[in-house]
Amino acid sequence: MNHFSGSQTGVVIGTVWSFRQLPLAPELKIPVSKPAPSAEHTEVLIMNLNDSACHPGDGTKELNRLPYLAEPLLRFDLQQELQNLRREDSWERETGRSSKTLAKYPDFRIVLVLMKNATHMGEHRTEGRISIQTLVGRIRLHLPEQEALELSAGHLLALDCGTPHDVEALEESSFLLTVSWPKGTAKP
Repeated sequence: MNHFSGSQTGVVIGTVWSFRQLPLAPELKIPVSKPAPSAEHTEVLIMNLNDSACHPGDGTKELNRLPYLAEPLLRFDLQQELQNLRREDSWERETGRSSKTLAKYPDFRIVLVLMKNATHMGEHRTEGRISIQTLVGRIRLHLPEQEALELSAGHLLALDCGTPHDVEALEESSFLLTVSWPKGTAKP
C-alpha cells in the first residue's frame, strides 16, 4: 500500500515499500520513514507533479525558428532519418559528417549525427550534460587524462557538463547526442 501524507499529486511506478504515514521530506518529495520490517523491496519511481515548471507546449513558444522541433510529442523513424542525412549536401563535404536536430526544447536537445569512416569531430565541450548513444558502427571518444573510450552500436555514454571531448568514427557510424541544460541556461 502507498501512503503519502498531505495532498501530493504524483505518479508512482512499481511496487513501493510499506511505509508508515509520515510527513514528506520537502527536498526529496518522498515519505520520511524506514520500511516496515516485513516489507518487500522493489524499485520505485516517484515524481512530484505539483512543483513542475515544465508544461506541454511551452517549448514551441520559445522557438522563433522551426517551432515544430519543440512539439509536445515527437516521433522519428531513425533509419529513415539516417537515409535522409546521407542525401544532404553536408554528407559530401570534407568534414564527412551530417547531423539533424530532432528535438529542441529550451533545456533539452536531441541531435542525430552521422559520420563517415575515419572522420573526426575536434575537441569541444558543452555547458549541459550529454549522452551519446551509438546506433550504428563504432566511435571513439577522447577525454583528457583518460584512455580513449570506444562505443559500438547499442552502447550509451553520459558525460557531465563542461567535459572536453572529441569524437572519431572508426567506421561509418551514427549516434544520438542528447544535451540537457539546467532550466533557462541553454542557448537558442
